[in-house]
Amino acid sequence: MANKIPASTSVPTTLDAWVQRLNDAQLPIAQHNYVQVSAAINDSRRSLRDIAEVMQDSPALALSLIREANQHVQSSLSEPAESLEVAINRLGLKRTLVLLEGLPALAPEDMPLAYRQIQLISQHAAQQAIGLFGNRLARLWQEIYWGSLLFLSPLWAMALTHPDQLEEWELRVLHRGECAAQVELKLFGVRLFEICRALAELWRLPAWVLHGYTVVIEQQHTLVSVLHIARDRHHPLRQQQRLDADPALRSWLNQPANSVLLANGLALSAQAAWDTPHNRRWQLLTSLYLQMPLDDVQQLVHQNAVSSGRYHSLPELWHPAQALLLPWDARRTLQGNQPAAPPSAEALVLWRKHCSQLLAEPSTFANAMHLTTCAREALVACGMRRLVVLMADKTSSHLRVFQIWGLPKEVFDLTFNVGESPGLQRLMEQPAQLRLTPDNNTVISGALPDDLRRLFPGEHLLLRSLSNNGRVVMLMLADQGGGALNETSVQAFGKTAQCIEKALHSFTNRGR
Repeated sequence: MANKIPASTSVPTTLDAWVQRLNDAQLPIAQHNYVQVSAAINDSRRSLRDIAEVMQDSPALALSLIREANQHVQSSLSEPAESLEVAINRLGLKRTLVLLEGLPALAPEDMPLAYRQIQLISQHAAQQAIGLFGNRLARLWQEIYWGSLLFLSPLWAMALTHPDQLEEWELRVLHRGECAAQVELKLFGVRLFEICRALAELWRLPAWVLHGYTVVIEQQHTLVSVLHIARDRHHPLRQQQRLDADPALRSWLNQPANSVLLANGLALSAQAAWDTPHNRRWQLLTSLYLQMPLDDVQQLVHQNAVSSGRYHSLPELWHPAQALLLPWDARRTLQGNQPAAPPSAEALVLWRKHCSQLLAEPSTFANAMHLTTCAREALVACGMRRLVVLMADKTSSHLRVFQIWGLPKEVFDLTFNVGESPGLQRLMEQPAQLRLTPDNNTVISGALPDDLRRLFPGEHLLLRSLSNNGRVVMLMLADQGGGALNETSVQAFGKTAQCIEKALHSFTNRGR
């Protein structure tokens, strides 16, 4: 049984690179799911349907089996497997067990929180789909359920390999209402649904999943037109007249596959709050699609959320059903909006120890690597979760990575041309410290190299250039996971920088 999550890597910036990265990711499943499913497969009394029902509690396992079953579909088989039961039937129990044993099985706490959270959203979407559309389209139950559950599945892989980027997207798009296109191009280099569609095609996911992506990417005009009609809910006769005048829109509203998109739109938008304009748009669309009053739709949506919450919610994850217990205008408090926790007393003791070593005279460091390693440890001790230390060459024209923390090893391959970045030029002119916040993030980030800024997804970042003998020789960038910085850690960062400057001076001038 495998037990490791793939190591974090540098952030891709093209569609092809994203597809390759996410396609290679092996999605872990919870250990308790592994035990339950393994027992069910080895129980001769269990039917395929019984086994499939046990597997439903593990979305990642279901996705892996459906992907595998559809990778080898021959032309003689008319369609890829649309459900887990069909996939198991095609693979056979022996092959299914082999695939199960090849997946990483981890304790929940060993998986990125974003990875578990996005799967919870998918489970909520599946519940919304069945509750809203399952009874009306009973013969299409399998398509509705599995299409809704798997619609966001490409993002499961992204949440596993790049949780920080996806959490930053949620914070800025869902909670702060920033333009999705701008945020996505900045964080990923490409639109999210473009990545999702490309992966869905590669994985041969159910046709209804691909239909949803097509609507979002290629039929936005149709969505906007339908929404305009949906907003006119107090005049049902006028709504019907407008639909009668546009057969294309009327046809769109009669497509069962749209249920997948509507269910996921409701579940995803509800993560922020139930009364946001974004969530209301999806409620209005659903109301028109079902030809039901908005109040009735809202009641059903809330009931479905509660049903999903009872079954799927966990203390460490957020489920929109929790918001139904709060005042209507209450808002979920995100980690990204709250300052990081202050360093512990033990960490501060260690920080002071490293600073004392930096301040020691004569210098005790054997070489520059020894010195910067001590500097890195001091910064980590004062609360920095991600860190890069850049050293200037003799001409101060280029910066290369010398130390990292919390970043992939590939970062060591990066080199930055100072002349090509206004931000780096300013920092290299004289020692300075900059602090990125949501208020100045756009301006300062735009002046930094994209490859450097992508290492620190988030709106909070510290930058500090350090001098030695009248020349800036070092640049440090650090954050606390991208969220708001703790003031104690900010102060300690500044003091550490002063200690490093003194250490550089003492090191380079010893023996003179």
